Amino acid sequence: MFSRLAEILALKHWKGVVGLQSFFCRTKIVAGPGARQYLRELGAKRVFLVTDRFFSESGTASETARMASETFEIFDGVQPDPSAELVARGTARLRDFGPDLVVALGGGSPMDCAKAMVYFSGAEIPIAAIPTTSGSGSEVTDFAIITHNEVKHPLVSESLRPQVAILDSDLLEKLPRSLIADAGFDVLSHALEALAATGAGGITDALATESFRTALALLPASYGGDTTVRLRIHVAASMAAMAFSQAGLGICHALSHSLGGQFHVPHGRLNAILLPAVLSVNARAAGPQYAAAARAAGLGGSAETIALRNLKNALVRLRKELKLPATLSGAGVAPGDLKRNMASLVEATLADPCCKTNPVTPTAGMLEEVLWEVAGHDSSLRWD
Repeated sequence: MFSRLAEILALKHWKGVVGLQSFFCRTKIVAGPGARQYLRELGAKRVFLVTDRFFSESGTASETARMASETFEIFDGVQPDPSAELVARGTARLRDFGPDLVVALGGGSPMDCAKAMVYFSGAEIPIAAIPTTSGSGSEVTDFAIITHNEVKHPLVSESLRPQVAILDSDLLEKLPRSLIADAGFDVLSHALEALAATGAGGITDALATESFRTALALLPASYGGDTTVRLRIHVAASMAAMAFSQAGLGICHALSHSLGGQFHVPHGRLNAILLPAVLSVNARAAGPQYAAAARAAGLGGSAETIALRNLKNALVRLRKELKLPATLSGAGVAPGDLKRNMASLVEATLADPCCKTNPVTPTAGMLEEVLWEVAGHDSSLRWD
């Protein structure tokens, strides 16, 4: 089944008239307290709900499924960084059950898993995505990230985009602080990479800028326990995802995918480590975009270089405030392990479709420089 990966492991951009832009979003977004009740309006007869063990054991999964239909099956085997084998098992279960609606409940992993299951089932089944974290934005994107042989493969296809995204703020009240921090930096990196990506345009820029401004301003309050701001961050996560799904991403995400597949560090945490260093590398091509984002977020700087400096400093301060590591070493990746895996990491990164829309054409040397910059102590090993 996964031989079909090759068909979709590349971003597809419209090759029409030069200078002409297009924007498309077919996902209906329903947001607010109790938004899950919208499932009752979908008229489903048989529901296949994809989630993880936490939501299954807490009863949230069955409660949610019953809002959509009295006839349902729950697949709760999803784990972080879902594997191709896991997707294959879930696809077989989905085919046997024969649903007319698939509901994805959880963070990015359950949503990506559900999207991949539907894709590989070959059936045209609508997906209702209910994110419980504010980061991946998978509820509105053409992306699903699947891990195979310790490499994260971004699947990219318009058929992966859910028909409905349900942003229920009731599910955000008990978010762990570490999850708020990790997911929050995923939003920030989505927004900044979408602004700099080669597929960016006026609509994606507006979505990404507002998302970045909102997340940067409100993440400290959410991390501190203020639940009243979480719906706004939740919506911002979807906005950033709508932007990058069409504008593209860049080497921050490509590096995060390769590092995450190899070392199993949370994706948003890797983005937090990499993002300031990536801004420096890409600034020669995307300096104006980064400066505009800084000014929109109230960071000032009339000169581009000052605005960029303020932007990087703000990200570093926020990373520290959210108690996220500043280096790969701080995230548990030993510099010696980084060195041993450097060649395969760079190779996987260059093969990642996110590289295709980076504002600067990436090279092996560029990627190695970024990785050593964020390696942490003992990075002198590079010269051994």
